[in-house]
Amino acid sequence: MNHYQKIAEMYRSHPLSASLRSLRHRPYFRSVLYVCLLLSSTYVLYKLVNPNYSIPIYSSSSWTDPYSGDLAENYLPTDDTPADVWLGRAKKVKLAFLHAYHGYERYAQPYDELRPLSNDFRNNFNGWGVTMYDSLDTMLLMGLENEYDRALPFIERSVFSLPDGEFAPFFETIIRYLGGLLSAYALRKDEVLLNRADELAEKLDHVFATPSGFPLFGVNPNGQVVGPEIGILAEMASLQLEYTTLAKFTGKKRWWDRANTVIKALDRADLHKTGGMFPIRWNLTSAQPFDTHLSVGAQADSTHEYLLKQYLLTAKTDKANLIMYLRATTHIITELLMLSPKRHLLYVTDTTFSTNEHRGRPSHTFEHLSCFLPGLLALGAHTLPLDDLASLGIDLNEIGNESMFGRSGKGYMLLSGYNLKTLHMWAAEGLAQTCWLSYADMPTGLGPDEMVMHIVGDDRWGNTVDGFKDGGGYLWMDAIERWKGSGARGAPPGVGDKLPVIYTESERLRGSARGRDYSIRKSGYLLRPETLESLYLLWRTTGNNKWRDRGWKIFESIERHTKTPSGYASLKTVEVIPAVKDDDMPSYFLAETLKYLYLMFIEKDPISLDEWVFNTEAHPLPVIKWTQAEKEAFDIQ
Repeated sequence: MNHYQKIAEMYRSHPLSASLRSLRHRPYFRSVLYVCLLLSSTYVLYKLVNPNYSIPIYSSSSWTDPYSGDLAENYLPTDDTPADVWLGRAKKVKLAFLHAYHGYERYAQPYDELRPLSNDFRNNFNGWGVTMYDSLDTMLLMGLENEYDRALPFIERSVFSLPDGEFAPFFETIIRYLGGLLSAYALRKDEVLLNRADELAEKLDHVFATPSGFPLFGVNPNGQVVGPEIGILAEMASLQLEYTTLAKFTGKKRWWDRANTVIKALDRADLHKTGGMFPIRWNLTSAQPFDTHLSVGAQADSTHEYLLKQYLLTAKTDKANLIMYLRATTHIITELLMLSPKRHLLYVTDTTFSTNEHRGRPSHTFEHLSCFLPGLLALGAHTLPLDDLASLGIDLNEIGNESMFGRSGKGYMLLSGYNLKTLHMWAAEGLAQTCWLSYADMPTGLGPDEMVMHIVGDDRWGNTVDGFKDGGGYLWMDAIERWKGSGARGAPPGVGDKLPVIYTESERLRGSARGRDYSIRKSGYLLRPETLESLYLLWRTTGNNKWRDRGWKIFESIERHTKTPSGYASLKTVEVIPAVKDDDMPSYFLAETLKYLYLMFIEKDPISLDEWVFNTEAHPLPVIKWTQAEKEAFDIQ
């Protein structure tokens, strides 16, 4: 007799059970009884399988979305959507792209970005037509040949120049312009694209005039440069994919040297104060960290992303980047991932170390930009033998320990007791769930730009909640250890589906609702792609249709609340209906947001995760296999 049969036998033999069974013959009681038994038995069985689950506290409006009329259960995953329905959804995304791009062509081309309310343009990235460059590979993947053919003459005639005293932001120019050109060239092989990419790199090359080889913030193609001696991580160390690809396509060693100089400098950096993870601010002269502020959000995100992706781009030969990725993710998982007290939402935050502190002080800020992380973790779990690092000659305890990183070095020993592939996927799914809920919780169905997660000890929760320590957040790995020690029954902490909590307008204005576990810090929706990027990668790596379903709901909300007669607009706030639009349509909306949606919905994805790598602007670049002649010419070890 198994466990559940024993429970059923206990139920049948209990005296109360016999009394209840006698009511079956009374019609009125029978209906009520069956409903009660169905509800109670469902809960009991779920608790047996998932003992750590507690019923969330929802506001009065939680069970029905008051604006779309969706029942809460409609937010839960389904697996029965026919293939032709997904194809139809992909076509709707393509139509959305055409609507946005045609609006840009009509009112903004050849300038940078469309202002979709005033039907004007904005030059915020050099005035060279960034929306065209960012959209090229999206057009090719969607089969939009006419749009591509119309853009190409503009690309060919672009003049990469700026007036004296104006500067191209190097990071944004590389990921958008250079990334767009290289990706479109990889897909189409039009020589004009590679020639323009090579010329652009030449025009920007003055930016590397630093002792470390890290680039400065900005550059004028006439040779002027600008930027402080203290640089920002993402801005100075997110060029490796583009310059490595440019070196491969052109055969020019100098472009490989630009990428390799950054990789070597990162590899040599002194990270003993930060547990092996890169902080945000760096000295561009010494190539050493300047502070101990750690984040995977703004100013840091793409550099952490490029550690794994440079390893994948080089056909898994660049071991230095792999080790740096393992160090970064080990610190993230052990020190930056936390759980909220009520719904047990998994989130990643930033921390800062001070003198003599053993653990960084978390801000508990959760940025939309950080929602790329679950996709990155899923990609790593999919492409790396994390459960057998020994096959790569890597020992987690040798690349990080207490003698190297102090207290933070304990994290390497802790993680060595887990199946690392499984652990990374738990973190990916839990974080993606929270990113999705930040959308589903809102009346618009779109997520805010920044939230502050509640912690135990503030006036919302009292002193203690379910084992959370008073006055601080609950580290995810502490919860995982506790769960593991109690028998690892049910879903791991922070992992698993949860229903959204949608406040009514009166609840929002009164501030009376308490069900979400966070407050909104920046309520705007900037048409950002990060959550959709992670939903796409989780769909690709797990095959679970719930991630696609959620992507579709987000697209419906984009259509419902951001569309204008000429394009799509950012929102000033996600908390009110009707949504208040802003006169802004970033180029990444066409490069990333709509691309990830389209690739999520088509049945046969042309971008194999084993053969292509997306740069941080979602431009796919082909995996590189160096020939022996290239290794010798470029001095690649």
